[in-house]
Amino acid sequence: MKYKRILLKLSGEALVGENNSGINNIRLFEYVEQIKEIVNKGVELGIVIGGGNIFRGLSGVEHGFDRVKGDNMGMLATVINGLALQSAFESIGQKSKVFTSIKMEPIAEYYSRDKAVEALENKTVAIFSGGTGNPFFTTDTASALRAVEIKADILLKGTRVDGVYSADPEKDKSATKYDSITFDQVYEKGLKIMDLTAFTMCKTNKLPILVFDMNKNKNLLKVVSGDKIGTIIH
Repeated sequence: MKYKRILLKLSGEALVGENNSGINNIRLFEYVEQIKEIVNKGVELGIVIGGGNIFRGLSGVEHGFDRVKGDNMGMLATVINGLALQSAFESIGQKSKVFTSIKMEPIAEYYSRDKAVEALENKTVAIFSGGTGNPFFTTDTASALRAVEIKADILLKGTRVDGVYSADPEKDKSATKYDSITFDQVYEKGLKIMDLTAFTMCKTNKLPILVFDMNKNKNLLKVVSGDKIGTIIH
């Protein structure tokens, strides 16, 4: 395997699948099966999952919610998704542990970098939920933070698009895909990959990001095996 320890960022919307909201069990099990496959090959994997399939803090603000309360609701939504992932892992015989950024015992364990690394070294998938535990920070930032903390080799952003394009490929058919691009080029071109806080953290800590299509079966295995899938930002 090209990468020994990775942080996989998944959006909450990715779990919707064919549904309008909530969690699609078919999509959920597609993801956990792919993850179990690479863990069995010796890859240590942490996951940060968003909560947009249940509630988005910013969308609440647009309807009159207080921003702090809205973000707190969004963080709780990521815990629900984390528990769903854990349940799915358990059903296929893959060890996993949910860590929360705010104390929520006995629902899950309060996050500790050392305990998370210990879990990874014991072939247990570490699921990081609750974002950073603070309002005004996205799960993109949480994924960058956790990736740096656990000393991941790379941050993988699993999306429904097969990489980074010059424009939105779903809206602009003439958009071209980048196989490789630098952090500075992303800034210069104004490409939207992650929020600026997360992106800057990755750049500062020399943590590469790889954007790929997680919905295509076996893509995760191909990425960690070193196949040229998606777009790498370095």
